[in-house]
Amino acid sequence: MSRLIIISNRLPVTIDKKHGELFYHPSAGGLATGLASLDASIERLWIGWPGVPIKNAKQKEDIKIDLEKDSLIPVFLSKKDIELYYEGFSNKVIWPHFHYFTQFTTYQDEYWEAYQQVNRAFAEVVIKNVRPNDYVWVHDYQLMLLPGMIREHFPNISIGFFLHIPFPSYEIFRMLPWRKEILKGVLGADQIGFHTFGYMRHFLSAAYRITGHEHQFGKITIENRLINVDVFPMGIDYNKYASTETNLFEEDKTFIIKQLANRQKLIISIDRLDYTKGIPQRIKAFEKFLIENPQYQSKVTFVMIVVPSRSNVDTYSELKNEVDTLVGAINSKYSTFNWSPINYMYRSLTWAELTTLYQVADIAMITPLRDGMNLVAKEYIASKEATKKGVLILSEMAGASNELTDALIVNPQDANDLVAAMIQALEMNEKEQAFRLEKMQKRLKIHTVKSWAENFMKEQMNLMEQQKNQAVKTLNSEDKKALLNAYRNAKNRLLVLDYDGTLMGFQNDPKAVSPDNEVIQILTLLKQDKKNCVIVNSGRDKPVLEEWLGYLDIDFAAGHGVYIKQNGKWSVNPGISNQWKNEIRLVLENVVERTPGTFIEEKEYSLAWHYRQIDKGLGEKRVREFRDVLNYLTANLDLQVLEGNKVIEIKSAGVNKGKALFNWLNGGRYDFIFAIGDDHTDEDIFKALTNEAFTVKVGLEKSDARFHVRKVEEVRQLLNEMTK
Repeated sequence: MSRLIIISNRLPVTIDKKHGELFYHPSAGGLATGLASLDASIERLWIGWPGVPIKNAKQKEDIKIDLEKDSLIPVFLSKKDIELYYEGFSNKVIWPHFHYFTQFTTYQDEYWEAYQQVNRAFAEVVIKNVRPNDYVWVHDYQLMLLPGMIREHFPNISIGFFLHIPFPSYEIFRMLPWRKEILKGVLGADQIGFHTFGYMRHFLSAAYRITGHEHQFGKITIENRLINVDVFPMGIDYNKYASTETNLFEEDKTFIIKQLANRQKLIISIDRLDYTKGIPQRIKAFEKFLIENPQYQSKVTFVMIVVPSRSNVDTYSELKNEVDTLVGAINSKYSTFNWSPINYMYRSLTWAELTTLYQVADIAMITPLRDGMNLVAKEYIASKEATKKGVLILSEMAGASNELTDALIVNPQDANDLVAAMIQALEMNEKEQAFRLEKMQKRLKIHTVKSWAENFMKEQMNLMEQQKNQAVKTLNSEDKKALLNAYRNAKNRLLVLDYDGTLMGFQNDPKAVSPDNEVIQILTLLKQDKKNCVIVNSGRDKPVLEEWLGYLDIDFAAGHGVYIKQNGKWSVNPGISNQWKNEIRLVLENVVERTPGTFIEEKEYSLAWHYRQIDKGLGEKRVREFRDVLNYLTANLDLQVLEGNKVIEIKSAGVNKGKALFNWLNGGRYDFIFAIGDDHTDEDIFKALTNEAFTVKVGLEKSDARFHVRKVEEVRQLLNEMTK
């Protein structure tokens, strides 16, 4: 049976050491809640750090035994690991950088080394415990290298990865020195999830620009793997927060309410101490509100909960001092004997205190400068299930703003916007409050943390089935053996070889792909065997092929079949004209003029526009712009528009590589036919041949070829074996 292997930085259980004894208690967080709610029939293992450095070997063994009872497997980290990997690279590099606070990004190789080392330590534990048919689900920014490391050991295992923080734009992400390694690690997963479409879009953009991997509607193909990149917004346990039962003693609940009895309206905010949360900006906006709206003084109280975080880090201690100073200044300026504008608490709340505060608050002001999702906003909405009274002011920079569109959406950096939202919230009538809340509650009831986890796993399982159904037939050792045996036993062979992307890899400059010594040697040896008829069937023009390979005395089909060379003589396909080129060239020249970095390649009977050196998006935009014009012009001129790998080629509609091949098929009898090519123009060759022919596609896209190889190096290896 397949199992679900969950891997996160922290286990759902945290260990504390007191006086040499170990104490276990549940870790807080929505992830544990969501994964605990999955179908109980799915066997689970959870791998992660137990929350405390352990040196003693016996204690480590005891912890393993204790945790194993709950299907938990610890990864033990040293104090130095935590300092360099977690506090260092994770929280001084990835965290600020991915939240757009690049001024706080620390570029230290020591941090990077530790990050790699700890990801490897996790990988070693995973490799010892995973089975080939398991489903693996890796979580968050601390373990972005892990999917790739697992993939190296288990090429066919199903791996999911979810990023719980924002993924930054390409312009921000590209600044990291380790950008390529991070992307390679994440792309080891089969399914990659984000909270919002914006984060997904940024990731796909970075993957293309940095690693060269293109996507089709969020699907990336790498070798024989299909990777699904998608949006899975995380929810909450709605019923838990919707319940009016807080488990708070009545006298304590009464005390909280009494503390707020003198106010008429209550605004709350709840944040971890972090520069991404926009706490100083929010305080300043509240002071601006008091200055510009004195009628609300003594009538509105702002309860601000700030949960301690990383107080030993300079940036955070400076932020704490700033918040303390701002709150103190406002309270000293505006407070009266029975009212303080800001009720500021620097501590954690119990769950009961938290839910009570949600229930009694008139307004929640959740205004981070950047946030992956922000579940506090969703918790506040759920807590209003019974009363249908309350208003949410929400930052447009929080991932939750994509779902909670009936909140008052604000720019957290715009104090005027925040002030206007506070006034709108305070003056909003109960009917509108209920209308907005009900619409948001309806969505949150459906898209819970349970449905988030289930949807992710369902899509990952579907993807694995899709992988099996779409799997192409790669040329394995048995297939290769059969091919080579047929080759050696044959007396009259036809070998049809594409050039670009098959014999030679692609280059930005199409003129810079002249054959290297290995290709020359392969073709020479194949031609020397009198049983072989060797054809290079290419989109390349006649003069280029003649210059590069003409002296080898092999046959050619050039320009997609416009030119044929047999027995040392060139001929042109009858009825082919190039009178159309002047009209089409004007269109292409206009595109080149508007698109620096692109160029026209002119052949005698075709024109090609290359856009390999420019941004993919711009290239596609230009293609869309002139495709209709080209189709209109070419329809009247009996021309064909071919879309290749970053190239558009216009040629006669009456010829193609497959039709050109009949010049040989009609004139000879072959007991062995081999054809190999890499793009859609070579499909015409595969279709022209019978099922007995050995047809091979370079790449793993769907094809009419019988077999597939992954890359040019495998083509050369196969041809070299033929020559022996």
